Amino acid sequence: MRKLLTLIALLSSFGIHAAPASQESVEKLLAVTNVESMMESLYSSVEQMMRQSMQQAAQGKTLSAEEQRALDTVPAKFVALMREEASWQKLKPQYAQLYLETFDQEEVDGLLAFYSSSAGQALLNKMPLVIQKSMVLSQSLMQSLMPKMMAAINDALSEAQVPSGK
Repeated sequence: MRKLLTLIALLSSFGIHAAPASQESVEKLLAVTNVESMMESLYSSVEQMMRQSMQQAAQGKTLSAEEQRALDTVPAKFVALMREEASWQKLKPQYAQLYLETFDQEEVDGLLAFYSSSAGQALLNKMPLVIQKSMVLSQSLMQSLMPKMMAAINDALSEAQVPSGK
């Protein structure tokens, strides 16, 4: 029994580590999960959200043609800067390193198997719509919550006898 315990202690001291993921398998995973195209759709979403936010901010205000043109160009300029500074070519090595540091080979193989399947591809293809719909849902929720949150803050300030910013 003593020899068995010594053997177990000796074996456990070596530690059993999973094989690190290979660069090739991580690059396959990045390709199968369409990270590059997801980033491209993110840029489009950011531009669209900026346009909507700017329209809401300018709503009810009279803008000159020059002011309107200036506002109209900001989202495209911002996204162009994002595309330049955060291009896939610049980010891919960082993403690959992140995956290499996070996943072992067995996990990458499992992820590759899942995302290569029809269910995995369905998740990838439909997730942008799910995210878009959840953002609309969140914005709607925040719009209805904001007056209640502001009332709660004002009540707390009043209770604490702190003058509000009105």
